[in-house]
Amino acid sequence: MAMETLSQNEIDALLGGAAAVAAPPARSLDNDVQIYDFRRPHRVSKERLRALEAMYERLCKSLEAWLIGRVRGQVELRLQSVEQFSFGEFVLALPTPCASFGFEIMNTGGQKGVIDVGNEFSYFLVDRFFGGGGNAQTMQRALSPIERLVVRILVDRCATLLTEIWQDHVDLDLDIQSFESFPDMVQACSREDPVLVANIEVNAGTTNSLLLLCLPFSVLDKFFSSGEQQRVKEMTGSERERKLTRELTEQSLRATGMELTARLPAFRIPLRQLLGLPVGSVLGTGISTDTPLELSVGGQPRYRGAVGRVGGKLAVRLTDVPAVPTITPTAS
Repeated sequence: MAMETLSQNEIDALLGGAAAVAAPPARSLDNDVQIYDFRRPHRVSKERLRALEAMYERLCKSLEAWLIGRVRGQVELRLQSVEQFSFGEFVLALPTPCASFGFEIMNTGGQKGVIDVGNEFSYFLVDRFFGGGGNAQTMQRALSPIERLVVRILVDRCATLLTEIWQDHVDLDLDIQSFESFPDMVQACSREDPVLVANIEVNAGTTNSLLLLCLPFSVLDKFFSSGEQQRVKEMTGSERERKLTRELTEQSLRATGMELTARLPAFRIPLRQLLGLPVGSVLGTGISTDTPLELSVGGQPRYRGAVGRVGGKLAVRLTDVPAVPTITPTAS
């Protein structure tokens, strides 16, 4: 019977020396592992997310200005996030009771969405619209029919602003149709369907609440599918034609008129002295004659300069360029 010779490693293992053999490195548990759901893949790229945040920031500013004029008090709206969820996750995040208004998106085959105002913010609106001081007590009950009509004023405005911010991408015609105060009763689409939810933080007096705007992804396909398209098309034609087109474009751009504004630094004057000035008075500013001016181009400060004269006309000589963001053209 042939004897088989053991290797040195096998001998070490038999004698207990296997522990001395270097073990393979263990996998780090600190890696950021994210679960990918193949049934509901993420469709919001970074580029699209930036565009969405800009759109909803515009909605927040418009709605904030509208609210300040209606409630005659300080209201601050701040966009927290624009995220993709399943409709089931959105419903689970709603408080009980809620103040959710359902709407149908017309000409889309019955697609629906939700605007949730938040219970705290709803009672603040009811209090202010009925002449209260804005310190209404939040009640843990559903809104009454009259209270719903008051809050509906805000919801209609939200629907209008949603239509406006999406009009360049998707035509939305929103029709408010229902109200629910219990999350389980909110019906818009299947629990597994993806939705786009904008979370807007509301600070009004002592009231802190959330305003949620929920749109189904199925009606936003045009916006997300256009992400791969180039925003700037490449120029076609021969080299000579491209050069001529570029020259014509540059000439048109250089001939474009821009509004320039030169301003002295601000100064203060008592109102009593201002009211006593007769017509033709010369106002002393107390500002030195060598104080630099601020020259704005299109409303944006771009240069600093010194006041002067060319012939019989006033002039400004550029002396400095402040540290402001500039746009650097890229080579084509």
